[in-house]
Parts: sequence; structure tokens; C-alpha cells
Amino acid sequence: MDEYNRNTLEKIKALKPLFWGNPNKLMFENMATKLDIKYSQILEAEDRLNRFAPLIKRLFPETEDGIIESKLIKADDLIKSLEQSYTIDINGDLYLKCDNYLDIAGSIKARGGIYEVLKITEDILLDNNLISLDGDYSKITEGSYRDIFSQHTIIVGSTGNLGMSIGIMSTALGFNAEIHMSKDAKEWKKSLLRSKGAIVIEHKDDYSKAVEEGRKKALADKKAFFIDDENSIDLFLGYSVAALRVEKQLIDMGVIVDRENPLHVYLPCGVGGAPGGIALGLKYVFKDNVYCYFVEPTHAPCMLLSLVTGDHEKVKISDYSIDNVTEADGLAVGSPSGLVSRIADFLIDGIYTIEDEELFKLLSILKDSEDIKAEPSAVSSLKGPIINNKKGSHIMWLTGGLFIPDDIYNEMYNRGK
Repeated sequence: MDEYNRNTLEKIKALKPLFWGNPNKLMFENMATKLDIKYSQILEAEDRLNRFAPLIKRLFPETEDGIIESKLIKADDLIKSLEQSYTIDINGDLYLKCDNYLDIAGSIKARGGIYEVLKITEDILLDNNLISLDGDYSKITEGSYRDIFSQHTIIVGSTGNLGMSIGIMSTALGFNAEIHMSKDAKEWKKSLLRSKGAIVIEHKDDYSKAVEEGRKKALADKKAFFIDDENSIDLFLGYSVAALRVEKQLIDMGVIVDRENPLHVYLPCGVGGAPGGIALGLKYVFKDNVYCYFVEPTHAPCMLLSLVTGDHEKVKISDYSIDNVTEADGLAVGSPSGLVSRIADFLIDGIYTIEDEELFKLLSILKDSEDIKAEPSAVSSLKGPIINNKKGSHIMWLTGGLFIPDDIYNEMYNRGK
């Protein structure tokens, strides 16, 4: 470990908020040779989502033509509030990617989680010659199909949002859904899942234990599917499609992305699948004109630890006496995805960490300036343009918050004020 990473490690262990620039990041031309996940796979994932759009529209009419997508909003009022609060002049335009308002599950996990459930659904039907790729997917809601799906169980380990996306989609199709939730999961998320018909199994340990127990349960059941937040390529691909959507949104808004007008993107990071998939997609689309940054709580910096130490497989924050206690429940993860960590090692441009109290401050700033409701995990992205105050366009990814009960949200807002 070089001196830069040794110094960073000491700050991590001291629970100090910090910014780490990735010394291993590669230019796109060199990066592409190391990537096992290809651009063609992202396009195939988009095609699959389009095939399922008639089904999604039928099950969830609140979606626009069955496409699960969020708005990209220019945030001029937020700029003024952040500049005033942090006594800084922000050098660029700010945009909010509002996955906190994604239909069906209300979080970024609606991208990867729902996509993998749909992939499982399609595989079952194709294997049994019950549908063709050019068939009418809207008919999958009919009773005969539900009878087939009811023979299977979809299992996942989650701190909350991934479990919600998978539980809601699985039960809507007729699958049994079993969600193993860590001690960090919020009670209201468990209640929402149960109201949809999912089985929620609570664990007294952290996220990694919930995943481990879910995986064991699935291995013991031949008709069960385990959605592996740590290693799933399908989850990763579902998230990556967001880059294609953002490209179109920027074009529609007249935003230029090139060498003179770079794009900076800030992505809250838990185990890493969602930010990793999106960052990879963005690199394929914008190449060296996009800069991607992850953000983690000071008390749960598992991805940062893996990149600083070079340990992509076995790193645990508990080994460094870090407690994994944070109000950012979606980011309360003790070990990162090895799959994502290995890719992030040369893909992302940096990581910054943030303290819990600042999350509540940013939550209230966002509500007051843009009238947008987001959870603490999501607003961690708002600090990005303050830390990385460079020219260009800055996208702050709001990863969740739609379904937070009003009384709980109001407590968070008042705490931030």
C-alpha cells in the first residue's frame, strides 16, 4: 500500500469524512479491454425491459407505457441553497436524477431488482415454450401463468430497498417472495413488504448475514431463485440501462457532454451493484467525458476500504473497528460486492464519505429548495458538487425515498433544520 492509501486508511478508521481520488482509474480505451461486461449486454437488457413494457403497464398503470424511468431535473434553486449553506460558488450546472420517485418501488433498486425478476420470469416461460420473444408479454398476468410462478420462490437479502423492489414485483406476478432483512432495515419497509404478500425474515445481524441466510435457503429449494446482490450480473445490467436513458434525457434537454463540457455523476454506494452498473453504462456511453464518484457513510465505507486496501473479496469494515451504524440504511453494508469492487478499481474516479448529521441537513435543503422528498441515503449525493467543484454538468443521483411515511420523513426534515 502506498503512502496516499495508507493516509486514507487512517482517516477511514478515524471515521473522518474524506475525498479519495482513485489512482488506478484508467482511460476508457484501456478500461474497455479489461471489462467482461460488454455494451451489447446493456443493449440486450434494454430490449428485455421493452419486451416487458406491456406487462408492466398492465400491472402498474401508473408507469408511462410500462417503462420504469425517473425524471432528470435541472436544479437551479438547489444551487443557490447549497452555495449559501456551504459558502461556495458552484462551478457548473446541477441536475437531480430522481430515482427516489421511480414507479413501483420508489428507489433505484426498481432498476436492477425488477429487471432480474423479469429475467427469471422470461427464462421460465422460454424454457417451457410458453412464450416467444416477439409474443404478447401482457398476457403473462393471466391465471395460468400465475399458477406456474406460484410454484417458485424468489429470495433475496436486503437492507430494505432491493427487498422492496423484488418483493413487490415478484408477488405482483404470482411468485412467492422471501425477503431476508438485516438489522438496519427500517420497520416501515418490512411492513410495506408484508402488505404486498411477501414473507419477511428478520435477522439480528448486518446485511452480509441476511444475504448469507437467504443464499442458504435458496440452495435448499430446487424451485427457488436467489437474487445475489453481491454477485449478480443481471442486477448489474438492469442498473446499467439507466445510462442509456440519461443519455437521451440530456440530449432532450440540450445538455452537451464533451471534453470541454464534462459530466460529473455522484452515486450513493452500499454493496455497489446499483452505482457500479450505472457507472459502467455511463462510461460506455460518454467514455472519458464522464466522471463517476461513489459516496458512502463514514461508518459504512466498505467499497472505499476495498479499493484502498486492494482487498476485493474479503474486506470487512468490522476488521477495522468500524461499526456499520448509520441512518443511511440503504448504505449500511459491511462488505462490498467483489464483482463491483474489481470493476470499480479502474472504473470510478473517486469516493467521498459523509457523516449522518450532514445527511439530514442536505435532506432539508433539498426539500426547501426543490420540494423533493428523498431519504438520507439518497441525499448523500448532494455533497458531490461541493467537494468536486469543477466545470461541467453535475448529476446527483437520488436513490430512494418515495415511500417514506410522512411522520418519519418530517422527523428527518426537522432534524436537518
